[in-house]
Amino acid sequence: MRRYRREWWIGFWTLTRREIGRFLTLWRQTVFPPILSALLYVVIFGEALGSRIREIDGWPYTEYILPGLAMMGALTSAYQNASSSLFIAKHEQYIEDLLVAPLAYWEVVLAYTLGSIVRGVIVGALILGVGVLAADLPIAHPGATIAFLFVVTMLLSCAGLIMALWAESWDHVMLLLNFLITPLVFLGGVFYSIEMLPPFWYAVSLFNPVFYMINGLRWGILGVADASPAGSFLLSAALAGILFAWTVRLFKVGYKLKA
Repeated sequence: MRRYRREWWIGFWTLTRREIGRFLTLWRQTVFPPILSALLYVVIFGEALGSRIREIDGWPYTEYILPGLAMMGALTSAYQNASSSLFIAKHEQYIEDLLVAPLAYWEVVLAYTLGSIVRGVIVGALILGVGVLAADLPIAHPGATIAFLFVVTMLLSCAGLIMALWAESWDHVMLLLNFLITPLVFLGGVFYSIEMLPPFWYAVSLFNPVFYMINGLRWGILGVADASPAGSFLLSAALAGILFAWTVRLFKVGYKLKA
């Protein structure tokens, strides 16, 4: 039993370390661009709208949008990491080596997920770090901030893995991100409070799951929220758990993995 645990730890840690090292080696392509994009959004929207929208919920406009930008960078990075890594493994056919390794399916999924979580959290944390230095951004609830970043990046990591399993081409891999996640992000309150919306669009926003992710992180950073932070976390955590279980199930049945 002790030997089995040691072999499991070696295999699991090796796969997790490979996933983390994969994006760290290419940090100029994987970590730096989301941070640059966030800074551009701050400059462009801060200059264009900041002069007209002085404050939201008592916070200067630039500081108000930073948590949303951090969440946007974190979740897109997590999705891209998981989906690209698994799709390449399928395309290059070395995924078969993992399937015959002495690792349970949930352990393989967890290793892929942890690698993507680390990338997403690093990107989100660096964007917030820039905000702390440049805009004196506070961290009202550090524990909640970390918890929301962890849960949301786990959720998007699993979504990326599911899309990579289904995908037959790179266009398929990015389908969910380009046509569902990104629109939901921009309609999820990154650049505004949903309290500013007309009644119809306010009601529509309440059905947007990404709104609750952004809402939770904004509460963790600024201490203000448009919806219950606890409810936002429970929803995000429940979705993450469901997608993780679904991903493990797809690996177990060999969905588009086994001939």
